[in-house]
Amino acid sequence: MKISILGSGSWGITLGLHLYKAGHEVSLWASSESKGEQLNEKRENSKILPGVKLPQNIFISSDIAEVLNGKNGIIMAVPSHVLRNVSLKATACWPKNAWALCASKGLEETTNLRMSQILVEVLPIDTKVAVLSGPSHAEEVSRQMPTTLVVASNEVLLAKIVQEIFHTDYLRVYTATDVIGVELGGALKNVIAIAAGILDGLGLGDNTKAALMTRGLYEMTRLGVALGAKEKTFAGLAGIGDLIVTCISRHSRNRLLGEKIGGGETLSQALKEMVMVAEGVRTAKSAVELAHQVGVEVPIMEEVCNVLFENKSAKDAMSTLLTRSAKSEFDRNSDL
Repeated sequence: MKISILGSGSWGITLGLHLYKAGHEVSLWASSESKGEQLNEKRENSKILPGVKLPQNIFISSDIAEVLNGKNGIIMAVPSHVLRNVSLKATACWPKNAWALCASKGLEETTNLRMSQILVEVLPIDTKVAVLSGPSHAEEVSRQMPTTLVVASNEVLLAKIVQEIFHTDYLRVYTATDVIGVELGGALKNVIAIAAGILDGLGLGDNTKAALMTRGLYEMTRLGVALGAKEKTFAGLAGIGDLIVTCISRHSRNRLLGEKIGGGETLSQALKEMVMVAEGVRTAKSAVELAHQVGVEVPIMEEVCNVLFENKSAKDAMSTLLTRSAKSEFDRNSDL
């Protein structure tokens, strides 16, 4: 199959390399001419994936029309805040009958839309869309460490096609139809991971992080269900699976950002030191706005926003959470 990857960051490179090794023809789009030239020359991005080499047979270019020409499928692997602009560029030269797979995780600022909603708005009207999520750091997938993912689509056949082209002896892919839940799981867990990092920066222990992750999953699930997702999705790879890996891993950029802030840095200071994008920063605002719209309490996400954008100290945010009124573990008006 002929596949284009839009995005030459760690995830784009990793997906391209994986699909090439799985026997597919792969083209990789770089967002600037300089990035494209550097990748073509070195066949490696030593800053984000040192030692991971791209074969010469993977075509790399900053010309999006050239990269998309004649492809069966297009994978969007750009940061969430540029997905709309990149999709608009791609639409002008979108191959006839090509499907789209969104591997970006997040919510769009100002609109609070999920990534697939942006694609449906922007891409040619008959384009079939799927989303890819699950616990998967590029640093490990690129080195063929065993990983499981989930692909969700309203088009069952497309989900099976993506499953087939990705499935290998080290990467196992499951299918799902709950696009809303899979996307929200992948986006919201980044906000909870920032909170987990803040705990690390404060020097708190395993008990605290276990409590945070458990209650964070509860918030994710309640908000997701209120927005139309299925509860069981959050007990799967795109929910608890991705939450665990993002909250505990040394590779997690969102956890790392939280750790810096918990250690006393401001958001601007922490962001300047980051090599890659921490999607949870933008997602936090959108998540809280959506929660307000549907009347769902998300105290952890609220406090993350207070720390990130309202200059509230991490210690004060922790105190606010711990001193909330005592209540039943589960909402009496809900099965969650």
